[in-house]
Formats: sequence, C-alpha cells, structure tokens
Amino acid sequence: MREFNEQEIVRRNKVEEIRKSCNPYPDKYETTHSLKEASTLADETKNVSVAGRIVFMRKMGKLSFLKIRDIEGEIQLSIKIDLVGPEKYEFFKSNIDVGDFIGAQGEIFTTHTGEKTLRADNFTFLGKALKPLPEKFHGLNDIETIYRNRYIDLIMNEESRTKFLFRSKLICEIRNYLNSKGYIEIETPILNNKASGALAKPFITHHNALDIDLFLRIAPETYLKRAIVGGFTKVFEFARCFRNEGIDATHLQDFTMLEGYGAYLNYKDNMTFLREMLQTVVMNLFGKLEITIEGKTIDISGQWEEITMRDLILKYSNIDIYEFDTKEKLLDKIKTEKLEIDSETPLENLGYGNLVDQLYKKVARPYVTGPIFLTNHPISLSPLARSNDDNKNLTDRFQLIINGAEIINAYSELVDPMEQEKRLIEQANLKANGDDEAMMMDYDYIEAMEYGMPPISGWGIGIDRLVQILTNSDNIKDTIMFPLMKPIDKNN
Repeated sequence: MREFNEQEIVRRNKVEEIRKSCNPYPDKYETTHSLKEASTLADETKNVSVAGRIVFMRKMGKLSFLKIRDIEGEIQLSIKIDLVGPEKYEFFKSNIDVGDFIGAQGEIFTTHTGEKTLRADNFTFLGKALKPLPEKFHGLNDIETIYRNRYIDLIMNEESRTKFLFRSKLICEIRNYLNSKGYIEIETPILNNKASGALAKPFITHHNALDIDLFLRIAPETYLKRAIVGGFTKVFEFARCFRNEGIDATHLQDFTMLEGYGAYLNYKDNMTFLREMLQTVVMNLFGKLEITIEGKTIDISGQWEEITMRDLILKYSNIDIYEFDTKEKLLDKIKTEKLEIDSETPLENLGYGNLVDQLYKKVARPYVTGPIFLTNHPISLSPLARSNDDNKNLTDRFQLIINGAEIINAYSELVDPMEQEKRLIEQANLKANGDDEAMMMDYDYIEAMEYGMPPISGWGIGIDRLVQILTNSDNIKDTIMFPLMKPIDKNN
C-alpha cells in the first residue's frame, strides 16, 4: 500500500473538490499563442489564449499573480476578482497549486516592473499535480536524482531546458545540411543477426517468435552500405546504437550515432565535407566559430591540423608503433615503459590494432585540444576500411578529436569483397582467442558486396558526445534526456 505525505493528501482531496465543478483532467484546450510567442506580444493585444504549468504563484485578496512555463518560454498571469468573478476567484484560491496546469485568456500588458503579463478575464483548470514541485532547485542537487527524475529537472532548471532544446536544434541543423547536399535519410534494423559495423562488445537478446538470439545494433554501417549496393549514392541515419562496454564521463552503452555514406568519395573528401558541415552548423547555432570547453576557448574556424596516429603517440611517449609493429613487440614495450592501461579485455587477448588503440587512448588522446584529424590507423584496427595504396598496413581513415574526445570516425570504405572476407576471418580468429571487441564473420554482408560496390567513403558522429562538447557538459549523461539508471526498489 502506497503512503502519501500531508501535502500529497491535501492535493488529492482538492481533486475531489474540483470534480464538483469541472473535470480536473480535461481533454484539450485551445491556445492562440505559445508562451514564448505571448511573451513578445505588444501591450493591449487582446484575446490571447495561453496554457502552461504554474511554477510560481502569489495569491492575494482580490488580485493574484502566477507564472506559467513550458519547455520554450514563460509568462506571468494576473487573475483579478473583478474580471473573473468572485466564484471563480475563490475556486482559484482554494484549489489551484504550484505545479498544476492552467489555461487563461485575456489582454497583454507590461507591469511597472517591466514584466510581460497576461491580464486574465477567464481561466480554465487543466490538470492537478498530485506531488508538489521542489520550492527551490536545491532539492535536485543530487546528480543521480537529476538523471533519474529528468522531468523535474526540466521543470525547474533553465540550463537543462536550454541544453535539450539545443540538442534538438543541432540535429535539425545537421539534417537540413545533409538534405541540402543530396543525402537521403533511411532506416536500418536495430536487431541484427551479426554484431557488425564496429569493433565493440555487443548486447545479446532473444527473439521469442523466431527462437533465435540476436544482437542489438553496434552500428548501422553494413546496412547503410547495402543501400549503396542497391543504388543509393548518399545515405545517412540517426541511429540508436548499443555497446556492452564501460560507463564513464564520455561513454554510454546506448547512444545516438549519426552515420553517412557517399559513393564515389574518399576520406579526404569527407575531411573537407565534415569540417564545413560542423563549421556551418556551429555558426548557425552560435553565430561564431569559437566554443568554450572546461574554461578553454577552442577555435574551429579555418583548416584543421592532420596528424598520424604514430606521430601523436610518439609526441606523448617513447613508443614508435612502426618499430613495435607486432602485438608481441608492442606489449613488451608497454610493459617496459610500465604503462598502466585500463582495458576490459586483458591486453594479452587484444589484437595488435586494438592494443595500439588502447595505447593511444592512454598516452595521447587526453592531451589533445584540437580540433585535429587523426590519420593512418593500423589495418587491424579498421577491418571495414580501405587500406592505403602506399602502405597496406595502414588505412585511409581519420578521426576528429576535440578536447580529448573522439567526435568523428571516418574512412574510405573497403569495397573489395575478397579482401573483406579475409579480414573478417582474421577478426573472427581474434574473437575466438579472447578479443571481445573483434568483429564476427558476416557472410550475408560479404554476399551483398559481391554484387558490386562503387568507391565509398563513410563517417560516424557521436551525437551525444558532440552535444557534450558544444554545451560544455561535464558528463555525457547531461546530454541524454533519460539516461539508463539502476531501478530503485520501492517495495510496491
């Protein structure tokens, strides 16, 4: 049996009182303006109808003021006994609380303190809040409570409202840019027979009707490429992806990835394309090409520096990955240098490419301010990427790094089905030997490739991480409206 505190009991009793005169939960309400629009109207604008949640209220004898809010705006209402009548005014004073929803009609004016206000000549009750809002935001200082009860955070915290509106606008700007460049948005499956498209540990689920185990999508890559085989030349998808790996300030197991692929392009083309796209989007959103992260101002205008993975690792360590070019040599060197590398998979079980990647993340990536394009990744780290014509041990690939975070991963795609089959066999052997992040063999994808692929270059952008960078957020969960949380046992 649930128990309610005194305030909750009072509010529940008010619901019954409201029922005596109206439905406490009506089905609709006609508005003429959003709150944001109403707050900009000229004084003496008449017949304005708005609705929102009450977030502040000052009840007085014959005149009361309240503030209503939604995700984009707020406006003050004045309710006066002379305009709404004694009976309705008493209803307001007796039954309406902060947190309730209300609609009001009337005329816009500005108070002597300069606050835009709607002088209500009528109001309609639109919904009772059975739980009171925190009187002050100090009630949500606990970060876990903020993540768990994001709806209260959004009601109370302007910074959170601004951040999630920004996220929506960012996605809209990117989508508009891609559409303007001839990219077509498509959808690919979340449930896959193979964990493919990236090097990562997958989530496994079971399909009851088919009685088969399936994998949640690691990345949409191989299906977007199938669309290229089918005749699309430029495709993209905002894809929810799932990787059963660790949580930290810049990583979550479920996240939003934007991936795009263009036929007849190479990775150099996409360096230019993606730089121009991000610069255009940031300019449209901020009106400038400078972003502030952790107190640092980062200029993203102009050209961006290119640096090889080898040179970046050498810059911050004594390890030349061209000299230590096998797993055994590199592992011995890491041990000699007494580097403590955190990896969910034991270093001894990693293939050479993943070992290089773990080394880079330990010794170099945290010190990159950027923006920089990181290039020349080992071939075994990029099983779906095209090898470089001059050095077959490297790939035609780049990553965009800003403030130690990987924002974009892109490469010229491997379109040779025989070479792809060979690499996936090597990946399958690594997985069999304990490398959980290696890829599975995927003959269905190989068969699609065998029908012929044009030259392709593709890219992926972590949307959550991009929002984190652009909003200077400490934790990637700050950019996820409803992050996954462990359930609380409420004994109900």
